[in-house]
Amino acid sequence: MNEKRRVEQKVIDEIIDSIESVDFGEVLIVVHDSKVVQIEKKVKKRFS
Repeated sequence: MNEKRRVEQKVIDEIIDSIESVDFGEVLIVVHDSKVVQIEKKVKKRFS
């Protein structure tokens, strides 16, 4: 059975920073063995 693991504050801060810096796009969080191992950010530029 998996034991409950806590996400480090610096990882949470990185996720929040990534979300706040994207107006249009995606933030992908990659998890392996219940640990965040990668954060990907895809930004889309929209022109009117």
